[in-house]
Amino acid sequence: MVSTDEKTGIQALERLYPDVAMGPGRVQKRESEYVRHGTPCLIANLEVWCGWVIAPSIGPTRTEQDFEAHVEQTVNTDPLAGWVFIVDNLDTHQSESLVLYVAEACGIEVDLGVKGKSGVLESKASRALFLSEASHRIRFVYTPKHSSWLNQIEIWFSILVRKLLKRSSFSSLEDLR
Repeated sequence: MVSTDEKTGIQALERLYPDVAMGPGRVQKRESEYVRHGTPCLIANLEVWCGWVIAPSIGPTRTEQDFEAHVEQTVNTDPLAGWVFIVDNLDTHQSESLVLYVAEACGIEVDLGVKGKSGVLESKASRALFLSEASHRIRFVYTPKHSSWLNQIEIWFSILVRKLLKRSSFSSLEDLR
């Protein structure tokens, strides 16, 4: 069981001047000038039972294809295992490509229909119902609307921002990775 989500808007900022260290009675001071080298998107999984982050992926976008590729990359870490992904209700978590991948990976050979017209692929609701089917080896559990904070990966993202990203200076996107 993995808690999965995207962290967008991570800025690869390079500070132009060093911080002034804190001392007795003085707070740390940071110069506000910086060079921005880009804003990648991190998609990560937190194994709920142990707190490990597994198979993170960093890319320039947060598309349906990016999320499907991330799920596939995660499943490939243990291809025979059963996988439960805890996700919010973002449209990419209920996408056509995700349904097609899950059907193929689980050996489901039924007519899935046509996106926007019929069958499983007809609507987001029908795709979410298919993806959350308990009998599938790869399935998704959706947090209630407006409750994405229930997703444990959000806690890890918060720690990442507060303890690392907020205080760091990155000379490039590669340095951020």
